[in-house]
Amino acid sequence: MKNFALIGVGGYIAPRHLKAIKETGNELISAYDKSDSVGIIDSYFPRASFFTEQELFDRHNNHVKAKGINIDYLTVCSPNYLHDAHTRYGLRLGCDVICEKPVALSPWNIEALEQVEQETGRKAYTIFQLRLHPSVMALKKKIEEGPKDKVYDVDLTYITPRGYWYYASWKGNVQKSGGVATNIGVHFYDMLQWVFGPVQKSVVHVASHDRVAGYLELRQARVRYFLSINGEHLPQGVTGSYRSITVDGEEFEFSNGFTDLHTRSYEEILAGRGFRIAEAKGCIQTVYDIRHAEPIGLTGDYHPMAKYPLTKHPFGW
Repeated sequence: MKNFALIGVGGYIAPRHLKAIKETGNELISAYDKSDSVGIIDSYFPRASFFTEQELFDRHNNHVKAKGINIDYLTVCSPNYLHDAHTRYGLRLGCDVICEKPVALSPWNIEALEQVEQETGRKAYTIFQLRLHPSVMALKKKIEEGPKDKVYDVDLTYITPRGYWYYASWKGNVQKSGGVATNIGVHFYDMLQWVFGPVQKSVVHVASHDRVAGYLELRQARVRYFLSINGEHLPQGVTGSYRSITVDGEEFEFSNGFTDLHTRSYEEILAGRGFRIAEAKGCIQTVYDIRHAEPIGLTGDYHPMAKYPLTKHPFGW
């Protein structure tokens, strides 16, 4: 059994990590979040110590270690802009670290974390759960076994509606979340590069507070993408989130099989086969480039979902 500490236990993604820690037979001994709305802990680790100040969390963790109780892993579920700082904290505390994506907002921050890995002798992992999805693994195998010079045409559409609360939170702040491409798209950009190879060209057509659309050339794919948090973009009759990926005009079905992917990720990490933070450089560079690109506008019949007129920011920002 391994002992875990967790930063960001009040966040949206934290329950998946709590579940994964529990289902892999491990123990959460301490947790930290600025918010105290963390009753979810009772469903998994009611005896875990909880703190709303990182200084007290740090003091407790050091007291625990002084008693000879090891903290094997620190899980990071904090806001995106704090991921690299909290990963650095975990490494220097003497833990291996499991960090939610994105592990950093800028590619050079990953290089800085790699240096801390070397200094401390600890390892930092990130969560790329789509790489463990059976359908994605099958697609990667198909591409690897196919013609090496074939270039596929891929269309990605992902619409996951968010309410006005989104814009009042850190997620609506580009400096803290990285914007729509990072916040909801980083795992798709990683998956596409994992399957089709690295990005060779990136063009952004539309970018705003609620959507991003563009074009990527990968080693073996031409990708048109549209990502949105605006519920008005959902196809007629669709409620909730909408995911669609087509490869050469054929729908790639991967809507099922998401339930246990965080637990699978933990199983791989605990077995020494997890995805190290160095593997995140490609997708972090991609979202960084998208975030800093100058949109060139749409040309022709670019993408059916991108035809919606740009909407005013709900808070007028």
